[in-house]
Amino acid sequence: MSQSLNLVFCGTPPFAVPTLETLVEAGFRVQLVVTQPDKPRGRGMELAPSPVKQRALELGLPVIQPDKIKNNEEFRSRLSTLKPESIVVVGYGRLIPQWMIDLPPLGNINLHASLLPKYRGAAPIQWAIACGETVTGVTTMKIDSGLDTGDILLQQEIPIGQKDTAVTIAPQMASIGAELMSDTLQGLRAGTVHSTPQDNSKASLAPILKKEDGEIDFHRSAVESYDRLRGFQPWPGAYTNFRGKNLQVWDAKPLQRAMKEAELAVETHRLMVGCGTGTALELLAVQPEGKKRMAARDFVHGYRPQSGERLGAKDISPQSTRN
Repeated sequence: MSQSLNLVFCGTPPFAVPTLETLVEAGFRVQLVVTQPDKPRGRGMELAPSPVKQRALELGLPVIQPDKIKNNEEFRSRLSTLKPESIVVVGYGRLIPQWMIDLPPLGNINLHASLLPKYRGAAPIQWAIACGETVTGVTTMKIDSGLDTGDILLQQEIPIGQKDTAVTIAPQMASIGAELMSDTLQGLRAGTVHSTPQDNSKASLAPILKKEDGEIDFHRSAVESYDRLRGFQPWPGAYTNFRGKNLQVWDAKPLQRAMKEAELAVETHRLMVGCGTGTALELLAVQPEGKKRMAARDFVHGYRPQSGERLGAKDISPQSTRN
């Protein structure tokens, strides 16, 4: 079967790059790549292209970077002239207006990094790990006017290991999702892939991350805090407060150990802090404010924390040990 479908590709982040590459390699005709405008990055705050733009130019593909798309008549006219059979959307970063949804006969096909209807929203990879899921996946779906509410086309499960973080699992999901998108488009053209409505009663949300999502709440169990630490990588991570200054926690291990919430226990070179439900976190790697990341033993040696000291905000309410 010929794979020379006429496509427009909309994407911005590294997660979208494997899909673009796979579609080009599979022989699909990517007539135009739409991505976000260049943004300032680095210490010099110089304008830098998105990962998708950079790869598209390397592949010799035409690129456009509209500031707005909903009421952009020039952009609308260009897409209408191209007459794409499908518009592929992977992490583009803008809501797709109805006129784009209605334009191609095969629809706007989105690659979403969760097993919809679970984890609809901007940060599905992060929230799936943060919520303790052991399985996630990728979904291709037809975009409609809602937030990730369109009909499901294909899905593939991906296991989440105990040590996986959002950083380690995202490339796996991007690679598997790229192949899934190719299979979806081929199946749509052949008539072998059919849409299935989502069960809205099973939906959950994965909202955009905020800085405060990374603050460790020592009323939570150690496992809950550890899962959030893994999920919220590389930002906002997991952080708390030590002696009035920020302390970033890079690695930890949950323990079944009854301690007062937020209270430290120092044993030789080990550093533990009490959490909810009779559990504790052993801190393995931390980064004090203004310093480099260090192993817990180096932190213990350099800062000499004492058993009984507390982490977190000064007004955290001390609670008795939970059993």
